[in-house]
Amino acid sequence: MTFLPTSLRAAGLCALLSAQVFAAQIVFVQPAEAGVIERACRSSDRSAANPSLCRCIQKVANVQLTSAERRTVSKWFGDPHQAQVVRQSSNWRDEQLWERYKLFGDTAAKTCG
Repeated sequence: MTFLPTSLRAAGLCALLSAQVFAAQIVFVQPAEAGVIERACRSSDRSAANPSLCRCIQKVANVQLTSAERRTVSKWFGDPHQAQVVRQSSNWRDEQLWERYKLFGDTAAKTCG
């Protein structure tokens, strides 16, 4: 039986532990953020907001919006006026968010509608 030198065994162990920590972060971090759009959709007073539709919209949001954008957009379900504030803003970040939101909305309508 051949043993690896101590430095290689240590390096392999570090790589293994790093991979496990990274995998644990994926498992534990993503669920905390996942579903913010879906939860906002389900809690909205819109009559068309059913679990299947809200789940579909969340899936599109996960692909097209960053986690920060999803958190921002989810607040618009409860306060649609904030969406208008962003739409009418001349701030370049708001303009970028609005363009990404429109693309998200168009995709969600085609995918989930």
